[in-house]
Amino acid sequence: MNKVSWITVIPPEEAEGTLKDVYAILQKQRGKVSNIMSVQSLNPEAMAAHLDLYIALMFRKGGLRRPEREMIAVVVSAANECEYCVAHHAAALNFYWKDREKLEAFIRGFRSVDLSDRERAMLEYADFLTRNPGSISETHIHRLRDVGFTDADILNIAMITGYFNFVNRIANGLGVAFSEDEVGGYKYE
Repeated sequence: MNKVSWITVIPPEEAEGTLKDVYAILQKQRGKVSNIMSVQSLNPEAMAAHLDLYIALMFRKGGLRRPEREMIAVVVSAANECEYCVAHHAAALNFYWKDREKLEAFIRGFRSVDLSDRERAMLEYADFLTRNPGSISETHIHRLRDVGFTDADILNIAMITGYFNFVNRIANGLGVAFSEDEVGGYKYE
């Protein structure tokens, strides 16, 4: 059995009560249980809340397109040197792009890839907010509006950015492991 992280993890086959319910929801909604979720098995109530937030931010309809959300995930995770989240969300992004060469260049540095003005502004904001959270200003918001984002979109960009900063710290801080098998096979839509 592969080790999931540096802390104890209760596997789905040993889960009871709330944890068993959360694992069942994960199986249904995502197709399988990721290590980033199972590492939270010692706190199933927080794990359930985390899942709800993830689904709301990454899968709700309207505003940002799914690939845009995955682009934010990859940019933030790359800035935070979170290999786990980069691998997972790069796989999700490539589900939409189907261009491994472009994806690899994007992971190395999104500024080197041909992007729309909208995408570039969104990713510049996410990257700046990740690296310089105390220096963000209203000017950054105006730039997003200038390329067509609504305030609801901007809220979601900020929330997705904040979410991945949070999750990157869980993955890096607990040594969450991944393999090629663990990274693939999820429901992306």
